[in-house]
Amino acid sequence: QVQLVESGGGLVQAGGSLRLSCGVSGHLVTNYAMGWFRQAPGKEREFVAAIIWSGGGTDYADSVKDRFTISRDGAKNTGYLQMNSLKPEDTAVYYCAVASRWGYRQGESTYNYWGQGTQVTVSS
Repeated sequence: QVQLVESGGGLVQAGGSLRLSCGVSGHLVTNYAMGWFRQAPGKEREFVAAIIWSGGGTDYADSVKDRFTISRDGAKNTGYLQMNSLKPEDTAVYYCAVASRWGYRQGESTYNYWGQGTQVTVSS
């Protein structure tokens, strides 16, 4: 069974930084991509960033481009989301997800394993 565990969320002032981690454990035969999504209160879950596990290619939502950086450490089976210049509108529960097969990296349906989410709160 594959498990994803996020960590690194918390409360930060606007302009601050946080780094989220997502550890992958269990028997994952192939890992195509890792994605990060977020859901703010009263809103639908939205795409934030994705990375192709083997090649390292990345995608970002326009709202986080140039502020957030996604990366991964294959040896540790862990993905990261470095978030800089945080804004109050970045407040949300952040989820990491893993896709074992190729698909549209910005779409939730591509991902077949999900973490439990970690809260990020940015105060103004």
